[in-house]
Amino acid sequence: MTRRTFAALAAPVLATPPGKIRAAMIGTGHGHAHSKILALQSMPGYEFVGVCRPDKDDPVIGAAFASIRWMTEAEILNDPSIEMVAMEFADAQRNLHFAQKSIDSGKWVHLDKPPGANIAGLRKLLTDARRRGRVVQMGYQWRYHAAMQAAMEAAKKGWLGRVYRFRASIDKPILADERRHLAKYRGGMMFSEGCHLVDRATALLGKPIRVNGYIRHHSPTPDGLADNNLVVLEYPSAIAEISLGGFDPHGSQHRYVEILGTNGSAKAQPFAPVRLTMTLKELMGPYRAGEQTLEPPSPPGLAYTPDFAELAAVIRNGAAPTYTAEHDLMTHEVLLEACGML
Repeated sequence: MTRRTFAALAAPVLATPPGKIRAAMIGTGHGHAHSKILALQSMPGYEFVGVCRPDKDDPVIGAAFASIRWMTEAEILNDPSIEMVAMEFADAQRNLHFAQKSIDSGKWVHLDKPPGANIAGLRKLLTDARRRGRVVQMGYQWRYHAAMQAAMEAAKKGWLGRVYRFRASIDKPILADERRHLAKYRGGMMFSEGCHLVDRATALLGKPIRVNGYIRHHSPTPDGLADNNLVVLEYPSAIAEISLGGFDPHGSQHRYVEILGTNGSAKAQPFAPVRLTMTLKELMGPYRAGEQTLEPPSPPGLAYTPDFAELAAVIRNGAAPTYTAEHDLMTHEVLLEACGML
């Protein structure tokens, strides 16, 4: 398997016609906010016009904030030339609240993860978006991760044989301020970070027949944060295991997504730099028998540009989103049930 082969297997680049999409951001405290400003500023298909910070206690971290235009909520929502708004509050429920306001104002929306703390609110948002001919894109950037895409492709095309297990884990130390913020929600780290992994499991296996969540606080810090968590999703012929912890000092190296089948396995680890380990009993597709460690090429551009490139194709070309609103709603329902928040 060569880099050229990987590129041929990758999703096609989503081009957009002339006419820049004017985009803004509401909220500043999400950990992805700074990088998403840089991504939008770097893309020829977008004109990034500014940021609104309704909550003055919402963190502002990153050099990009020093040179942007600060705007009011009304300046963004009442300006019909601003077509897309990204929600980037530190708090999930505030993101959902302002996503609804943006849809009510006729905007296209990028909603960072997790998409709110209640299923009724997300269901209303997605229903209203469809009624208005708009799309809400979820901020699950690992949908565009090259190694995860390759692993998912190998599973869906049968190259791994019959898939019987999905395993994934994130474990990373977090600082006191972030712990305090995440402790607001019963699901804690599973709610905040595990949503990525639940999305990968449901994208592969669909809606589970049973959801089992083990949401625990095991730190000596008396903040109540669920910081040692396990979710098991049961399917008719497969199991998905997702673990989230807040302790591993080398957590970035140990993050992984792994899919196991009767002909072998595909494992994305670490997430950065991008690396895929394929271990097959028999040659299948472009992969030889035995173990291979590969480095699939990432999409061009900065982090999050693949997300916004797809959204631009939806807005300008009328392209269908890769993930439907039905998938997004089902995935969030699974997450909330796993977290004891449904």
